[in-house]
Amino acid sequence: MNLDQINDAPDILMEFLEYHSTVRGHSDKTIAGYYLDLKILFRYLKRRRGLVSPGTPFNKIDITDIDIDFIKKIRIEELYRYQSFSPEMQNSSNALSAASRCRRTSSVKSFFNYLCNKRHLLEHNICQELDMPRRPASLPRYLEEAECERLLAACDGPFALRDYCMLMLFMSCGLRVSELVSLNTTDIYDDHLRVTGKGNKERVIYFAEGCRESIDDYLAVRDESGLIDEEKNALFISRDRRRISVRGVQKMVDKKLKLAGLDSSRYSPHKLRHTAATLMLKNGVDTRALQEVLGHSSLNTTQIYTHLDNAALHEAAMANPIGRKTKADIEEWESKK
Repeated sequence: MNLDQINDAPDILMEFLEYHSTVRGHSDKTIAGYYLDLKILFRYLKRRRGLVSPGTPFNKIDITDIDIDFIKKIRIEELYRYQSFSPEMQNSSNALSAASRCRRTSSVKSFFNYLCNKRHLLEHNICQELDMPRRPASLPRYLEEAECERLLAACDGPFALRDYCMLMLFMSCGLRVSELVSLNTTDIYDDHLRVTGKGNKERVIYFAEGCRESIDDYLAVRDESGLIDEEKNALFISRDRRRISVRGVQKMVDKKLKLAGLDSSRYSPHKLRHTAATLMLKNGVDTRALQEVLGHSSLNTTQIYTHLDNAALHEAAMANPIGRKTKADIEEWESKK
């Protein structure tokens, strides 16, 4: 997100966004999320407090006058109401999802932490008492090994080697789609990749011989002719001779899923990342090692995959001797007393 293009934000919000962009090095997507969430918060509070003319469209509410005095008057009950507020909400079908409420709350907490701990503009951080909305637990979808093979076998046409290589990197290395499209030829080494993940954090991901083969096969036919200078190092090139886009990858994955006879409404590039994580875990990879491979900042994020290994759960249940006791065993023990 180009901060220079923002002209409807108060100074205190712009300073917060600039801090996260330049100091914390957060991605454009993260900055845009903060901007949207806090813009909605300020507009919501101004309308709730009667500080705008009746009938003013929500997206026309001016927030450039928001200052620290306004923020000091924010009460925690207002923040709880804001968690589920939506200017488009007319019925339950427009209600915010749990994920959106959690993201919105995280933005507010980050903003107040900045004002308290970095700028020292607030004596008390009311967000210390602000609870995160409860998010229903759900298990990520993933492909079984045989389904992965079907998906790889579905690669054909003029971009078959490119598409095969991308799918291999998703399902063997667990890349995010943003990481895959940003890969350069200079990021490829003999047995590993150098990946730039969230927050511009770099990590090394090793790959096996099948993945190495797919990379070599693709590089042998990769044609950078017609690319503009700043994109000549792009590893994956689109049909229109540019670095492939996130949308381009999504369309490719959707097409290959359909060709493989898999439900494209259930899977996406991110589900292929889940697939890599699950297959690694099922085959003995330590959770902390998996955390490093996936680039998770918190082990809690990685541990969701531990719930997916049904074989391990079954083995754990079978290991409990009480669970193996039958009524006949108990009756026999009783008779021997």
